Amino acid sequence: MKKNSRIYVAGHGGLVGSAIWENLKAKEYTCLVGRRQRELDLTDGAAVARFFDEEQPEYVFLAAAHVGGIMANNTYRADFIYRNLQIQNNVIGASWRHGVKKLLFLGSTCIYPKEAPQPMSEDALLTGPLEYTNEPYAIAKIAGLKMCESFNIQYGTNFIAVMPTNLYGPNDNFDLERSHVLPAMIRKIHLAKCLMEGDMEAIREDLRRRPVEGIGARVKGPVADISPLEGVAHADLAEPVTDRQILELLKRYGVTQDGVMLWGSGRPLREFLWSEEMADACVYIMERVDFTDLAAGKEEVRNCHINIGTGREISIHDLSALIAGTVGYRGKISFDSSKPDGTMRKLTDPSKLNALGWQHRIEIDEGVRRMYDWYLK
Repeated sequence: MKKNSRIYVAGHGGLVGSAIWENLKAKEYTCLVGRRQRELDLTDGAAVARFFDEEQPEYVFLAAAHVGGIMANNTYRADFIYRNLQIQNNVIGASWRHGVKKLLFLGSTCIYPKEAPQPMSEDALLTGPLEYTNEPYAIAKIAGLKMCESFNIQYGTNFIAVMPTNLYGPNDNFDLERSHVLPAMIRKIHLAKCLMEGDMEAIREDLRRRPVEGIGARVKGPVADISPLEGVAHADLAEPVTDRQILELLKRYGVTQDGVMLWGSGRPLREFLWSEEMADACVYIMERVDFTDLAAGKEEVRNCHINIGTGREISIHDLSALIAGTVGYRGKISFDSSKPDGTMRKLTDPSKLNALGWQHRIEIDEGVRRMYDWYLK
């Protein structure tokens, strides 16, 4: 990529895309193109085609996706497979038709089998059944990976797929129903600390910034009348919400004056990568690696994707203790083992990426401190 190359970052407002966008800016790429979801619906094929006609991007980072944690994945299964397939088909297809020089597709390590040998290498793909709770999302990401691979083989494109491990960082989603495990735990433990200290104003401020089930500091009518998807702005609210209503809301998400209840047993092991480091790895690959490099010497061209991870893991139980220490919460943390754990262990093997010359630097304790500071600000 040249510094004045026209680069489209699909999903530049999200956790992944915003980190890539900022990394490109810091490296002095001057012609970045982005559209918010309200400006361009990537599930609309005709709209995507018009966008490519008008903007003519030379390079594409496909970071847009319909994402969420274990609860959202298991509840909205149709949404996760349908919307992600639409986004991928539209952007990858338009990139091929418009002669994009290089595309980077971001998937997820949930593409690997539930019982894959640990740590998981790229060759573990399609060697066994997937984890049930996020199977629709994983299948969509596998399809995106195979689309890139297949276009490269048939049409000679230069589309590369990367599979980041669990990400966290600036612009993460802290929605209590739909967020991933780490930001959800940070928010719950922060709210529990405020509750333990009797600081209802801090809780109200938190809800004003990030409404839950339509509840900010006030609501227009009964809570049941407001859709969970509506994000009610403070300026639009009328009748004040009582402390009792707030306490009932928090209780539904496992936050009470007696402590915090988290999903699952706490035993699963997870790997976490700071999102800004993921972005650095993505830009590094776009600058230095081509598909032909990854396919060289293969009799059958497959598994050319690249894991992006740390190769290090922590249990959910130990992560909750780390977050509690960072937040300053001294209350009780318990686990609801009737809720699903997901895959018990999901550790990536980043040796292919390391061999290409990139290595992570930020460990989980430093990352959690950065994440909580960002959340408070």
